[in-house]
Amino acid sequence: MLNEREIEACYLGQFIPVHYHHNMLMDANRMVNFKAAIDYAVKPGMKVLELGGGTGVLSCFAARKADKVYCVEFNPDMVREATRFLAMNEGGEKVEVIHADAFEYLPPEPVDVVICEMIHVAMLREKQVEVIENFKQRYLRQFGGPLPVFLPEAVLMAVQPVQQEYDFEGFYAPIVQFQQPGVLHPGTLELGQPAVYSLIDFTQPNELTYRWEGKFAIERDGTLNALRFVTKNILAVVQERSSTIDWLNHYMTLPLAEPLAVRAGDVVQVSFAYRAGGSIQSLQAAMRAELAPVATAVFA
Repeated sequence: MLNEREIEACYLGQFIPVHYHHNMLMDANRMVNFKAAIDYAVKPGMKVLELGGGTGVLSCFAARKADKVYCVEFNPDMVREATRFLAMNEGGEKVEVIHADAFEYLPPEPVDVVICEMIHVAMLREKQVEVIENFKQRYLRQFGGPLPVFLPEAVLMAVQPVQQEYDFEGFYAPIVQFQQPGVLHPGTLELGQPAVYSLIDFTQPNELTYRWEGKFAIERDGTLNALRFVTKNILAVVQERSSTIDWLNHYMTLPLAEPLAVRAGDVVQVSFAYRAGGSIQSLQAAMRAELAPVATAVFA
């Protein structure tokens, strides 16, 4: 019998299937950037904690420099997979795979770096923000400061008005779509520029709710029938080069309940609200878009 936390975890995606973790291993964009960020952040002799270790790949990257890595995983299937894979890799003996809840686990000693990749577009479904905020409070009570370095260090979230095609061989279905960034999508017409609605800095306290109201200047005629959500993970800040190592999630495009005909030059007011770790449906239900009132000139 699953407890309440386990039921929620299954629903929210933390108990994602083993084959999905295998797909993440084949995501070169994710792997290359995480590997580079870990190589930069982890120095020889450090101690590292990974929350939500999955296959153990990020812990394995850390073990190439660290003296000790604690790899915490809640899903017993993934505990077995990570243990098996780490035994096949050089440095795997420095990784201790621990079957535990990231909301409750603390390492037996202070650590220098915490890796946590419970990341979904717009910080939905998975519990990245809540896990990190909870961990920081418990860590400070147990060990005092300073806090370890978190990887990713920050997350930038933006939204963009789009016209999205929902015709599938004559079958109309307005559904959530995930799209590869940096690729031309013929069924998507960008109606305006993206606007940043939240910056999460894991070195600072963070709220668990996002409420945003903003305006977009429409750049071309079309039908505003969806909002595209963009999530950029700043994995590491490279001080020496004044640059960052980033990982851009797939774009997530959510259909609006009420499409809106727009023309170039229109101003559209958009609003939404949701909780970090909440369902995609909770965000979609809160999305609103309407034409902003036109200012009327007053003559004496």
